[in-house]
Amino acid sequence: MMKNVDNYLQKVGVPPHDLFELPTSQKRFSDNAHYRIECVLGGRAVPTVQQARAFLESAKENNLVINRLTETQGIVLYTDRELEEMIELAKQAKVGLVLSLGIRASYDTSAQAQAPHKDAGRIALRIRGSDNFRRAIGEVMRAVNLGCRGIIVYDEGLLWILGKMRTDGLLPPDLLIKVSAHCGHGNPAAIKLLTGLGANSVNPTRDLQLPMIAALRKATDAALDIHIDLPEKYGGWIRTHEAPEIVRIGAPVYLKCGFVRFGAGIESFRSGAKQASIVQQMVQKLYPKAEQSKPGAEKMAIPK
Repeated sequence: MMKNVDNYLQKVGVPPHDLFELPTSQKRFSDNAHYRIECVLGGRAVPTVQQARAFLESAKENNLVINRLTETQGIVLYTDRELEEMIELAKQAKVGLVLSLGIRASYDTSAQAQAPHKDAGRIALRIRGSDNFRRAIGEVMRAVNLGCRGIIVYDEGLLWILGKMRTDGLLPPDLLIKVSAHCGHGNPAAIKLLTGLGANSVNPTRDLQLPMIAALRKATDAALDIHIDLPEKYGGWIRTHEAPEIVRIGAPVYLKCGFVRFGAGIESFRSGAKQASIVQQMVQKLYPKAEQSKPGAEKMAIPK
């Protein structure tokens, strides 16, 4: 029976087993690079524009190329002027900018999302109801009109609609759509589904092992976004020494770095760039043939 299952999965392009042989990926970004560095802007204690400036200044000091900045609080929390500042800062630095949506379960009246028991939070950050769904699309269009060309989504239905809107000309063809790890996807079939719905890159669940990542890569050509470090609330682990192998088996891959150093002050974001530079150096030393994208290569997410 299981042989029939294996045969069918292979037929539809889904590896039936995790790939413990860890094959080297032959897939690349459009500029033929193996990997890109992504840093995350998060937390409300420090204004996000200041966070971005701290990351970029520290990156310059540490000879770090940041390819993408991802804002995680939500478009809904910013004025147009603040969004314009973030967009202009990324544009001048030739760094991709991905903005997140704030109309999600953790921001509306969902009692379930706020309940203390872990099972209650299984709604994750998905959107509740048609009104909030419509508002989320409005937030995307607002950001796009201000020049944003990168969006992170937390809801598969929204991914589908935004993908169709992009195809139908209602959103720019160069709009990058990224799926958040908060959706909780971690198998090849799910990644294949998400990219089929319009995702340009997917952040799978944060704790996948190398054979699992290799299986995801076999199932899709789209970029994978893999956490190299995390703060304690998400597990508190650091995979710096695995970064070269993640690049080798997962290319094209975004290495999400610097998150582990998040804190209350602006210095934590400068430290985040330092942490990312350590990851970059590890890849350069242990997998020297791997190429990182140069500034400006993130064409779909560079603001207009």
